[in-house]
Amino acid sequence: MRCQSALIAKENAKDVPADRWFAMTRLDQNRAETQLAKKAGAPVDQVKNLAIWGNHSATQFPDFANATIAGTPVPTAITDQAWLEGTFLETVQKRGAAIIEARGASSAASAANAAIDTVVSLRTPSAVGDCASVAVSSNGEYGVPEGLVFGYPILADGSGGWSVAEGVVHDEFAKGRIATTLNELIEERDAVRELGLI
Repeated sequence: MRCQSALIAKENAKDVPADRWFAMTRLDQNRAETQLAKKAGAPVDQVKNLAIWGNHSATQFPDFANATIAGTPVPTAITDQAWLEGTFLETVQKRGAAIIEARGASSAASAANAAIDTVVSLRTPSAVGDCASVAVSSNGEYGVPEGLVFGYPILADGSGGWSVAEGVVHDEFAKGRIATTLNELIEERDAVRELGLI
């Protein structure tokens, strides 16, 4: 489910607690982890703490600077900064569109696998130094307006509870990318509000 769809559903089902609504950014996390692993020549399960911030769209921000590969920060493991800030981001952001163009259909199997990964990540205690990417209803974390469905790094406690990871630090490049995806989500919220959908 896209962030906008989750927002519309959440706002029209007030009897369902807001923390039960999620949107699909785990699919983007899986794609981003694969790209980093290939570039580094490492197994994909060695990529940790890769969060997708913002929207499930071409503005999403895969936070490579806070991710690790085999315990090494990504910017140290992959020193090609131009690739990280260019090709990597664009490949992840546009992967869904590229698949549809190539196959004439979306990657249903990848999306189904990511949905399962999301549920498993929310039900299993998060490992130290790792997170899951899930778009959730904001409580104002990182300056995101309350109630907006926004992709965050999520930590699960293993008993069904979860929280947005605190204290994540971003450089100016990351802040600019996150601002772009946040502005898109605010514009989408305002558009559906004007249509009377929320």
